[in-house]
Amino acid sequence: MSLRHPLKTARGLGSAKDGTHHWILQRITAIALVFLSLYVVGFVAWLAGSGYGAVREAVAHPANALLLIAFLVAAFWHAKLGMQVIIEDYVHTPWLAATAQLTVIFVCVLAAIASVLAVIRIALGA
Repeated sequence: MSLRHPLKTARGLGSAKDGTHHWILQRITAIALVFLSLYVVGFVAWLAGSGYGAVREAVAHPANALLLIAFLVAAFWHAKLGMQVIIEDYVHTPWLAATAQLTVIFVCVLAAIASVLAVIRIALGA
């Protein structure tokens, strides 16, 4: 029999340790994506029917390039956070969960870098 209070024993264990940080980041990226998605949809609709040169010139504008990069970073970050939760909840084999988590991180980072690089190349006129 222990004289230690059960709350003292439970502190620092389980999801209460850093679960709120992950939840808050997911909500922040979701809010950012609401506004950035509206911008991207409007931007694409505005450019619908334009030629290649006009689209390239519009994407090369610094404000448009910055907002597109912000959209890409927020989208891939949000996707990574969401996939992490799905894997934690539904994959119960430890080695498979670790492999899936590493794969999600690798794919999201690689896709984000490739996407941002594409926008930068267009913005710099390469």
